[in-house]
Amino acid sequence: MSSMVSRPTAAEAEQAMAHFSSLLQFETDCWDVHHAISNNRQDFVLLDVRGETAYAQGHLPAAVSLPHSRISADSLAGYPADTLFVVYCAGPHCNGADKAALKLAQLQRPVKKMIGGITGWLDEGFELTR
Repeated sequence: MSSMVSRPTAAEAEQAMAHFSSLLQFETDCWDVHHAISNNRQDFVLLDVRGETAYAQGHLPAAVSLPHSRISADSLAGYPADTLFVVYCAGPHCNGADKAALKLAQLQRPVKKMIGGITGWLDEGFELTR
């Protein structure tokens, strides 16, 4: 008797490689962002896309506040066209990072979403900055 886990069957290796490789083009995680920041390897702009009040209450180190509703060509004008943006919001229950990522992509800007957001960051044991 099979379980709900094994039905349907797992994808073939080639399909799985394509799928998971694709995910990594769109997402990063809290650990990788923390490692980059902590080791002076930050080659991206980290955008906190929550509201300004939430940002003021605590945000990731090195994060820039840019609420997703304010993302525009004008608000990004100071960044070179090839700047990689990493966006985050409150956590898995929030789609602000998805909205921000969509806007950045529509503006032809490289973007990844940090999965987990603030919730994931804190779950990893990392601290917020004020």
